[in-house]
Amino acid sequence: MEKPLVVGVDGSDGSLRAVDWAVEEAARFGLPLRLVYASLWERYEGSYPTLSADRSVEGVMAENIVATCVERAGRRNKEVRVSGEVLPEDAVSALLRTAHTSAAVVTGSRGRGEVAGLLLGSVSLAVAARAVCPVIVVRGAERNRQGSFGRVVVGVGDSPSAEALSFALHEAQARGCGVLAVRAWRCPAHENVDSPLMRDDSAIAHEERASATLTNALREVVHDHSEVEVVRQVIEGPAHKALLDVATEADLVVVGAVRRHTHVGLQLGRVAHTLLHHAECPVAVVPQRA
Repeated sequence: MEKPLVVGVDGSDGSLRAVDWAVEEAARFGLPLRLVYASLWERYEGSYPTLSADRSVEGVMAENIVATCVERAGRRNKEVRVSGEVLPEDAVSALLRTAHTSAAVVTGSRGRGEVAGLLLGSVSLAVAARAVCPVIVVRGAERNRQGSFGRVVVGVGDSPSAEALSFALHEAQARGCGVLAVRAWRCPAHENVDSPLMRDDSAIAHEERASATLTNALREVVHDHSEVEVVRQVIEGPAHKALLDVATEADLVVVGAVRRHTHVGLQLGRVAHTLLHHAECPVAVVPQRA
């Protein structure tokens, strides 16, 4: 059975942008689109005023939101198979559960009812940090969301994620664009060298190691996507800053996140966390085997 692309919807502007983005993504990959509204109130009889013996105000509102989002998706692309449903559980639990049978989960950057000015909604953060499938948080400027730059960026860390690299190349192939693979490097603070020449030699050595790490990480995955143009770039400085800078002119930025079965909390590194809060384009967090 073909896995769908799942979108969490709640009627907020952020979730509507997520629907629009997901329709285009589903069309690129020929995937069905499943729109999900998670309503915890559906569990509790009498928690909300009722319109009839079996229909609460909250339930009707949830059904209307899903129906509106399904109609919106259908108008955007009639070829995409779209379904919608209301699930009787909290949003995080619902989306994490659907992640087990989804190609990816898509969310907006901030949902209905979130505190004004909040950088990233709590649902999107929790799902991105714990899901077993890729999670795309749709955020950033309109031109980035619309794919105006023709570039997918992927970060390569100390333990390169083959899953994130493959995801980025697969995305670029479907979009007909190129990939910018970025590896950041810095001279460790404990390296105290007395002369400018020694400092220069140390910097060159770290830059060369970063370049070698990037080349080695890309070797196998590039072979499987030989038609995708891949540009390698090593950047001096903190990885989160390097990726934020290049994300300003990207359609999507991709990072890996290790999933450890023994750990039940949020599993996001500093780089992914920063991008989810501040990136100027959609962010894909791809689970990585520990």
